[in-house]
Amino acid sequence: MSEENVEIVRRCYAALDRRDWESLWHEAHPDFELRTQLRGSHLGTDEAQAFIEDAFTAFDSWEVVPERFFESDDHVVVFTVIRSRPRESSGWIKIDVADIWTLRDGTVLMIETFPQREKALEAAGLSE
Repeated sequence: MSEENVEIVRRCYAALDRRDWESLWHEAHPDFELRTQLRGSHLGTDEAQAFIEDAFTAFDSWEVVPERFFESDDHVVVFTVIRSRPRESSGWIKIDVADIWTLRDGTVLMIETFPQREKALEAAGLSE
């Protein structure tokens, strides 16, 4: 099941990149939760989407690029790079982070964000 989970997560990142919210949330459970280490939890897809949109309002351009995937039962840990360009700037900001996706029966239950990649691996009981 974990390879199927990785494919679901890949599709979700592609939808996020296109800002295709309907496709992004298509695989989400009705009780979906976005849990952030720095800004709390956001319950349901509407609240999660509002959080994401608000987080990037200061930027003219942004992208979340998945780099590496680690599989473990119902979890997929993804090392991601967030690239963003602040409004009225030509410079880019690059941040290396990680997300843990929790899936069950092809449905996304939760995404948990981690500003430190190694903490995400630890939380999922994995290592590089």
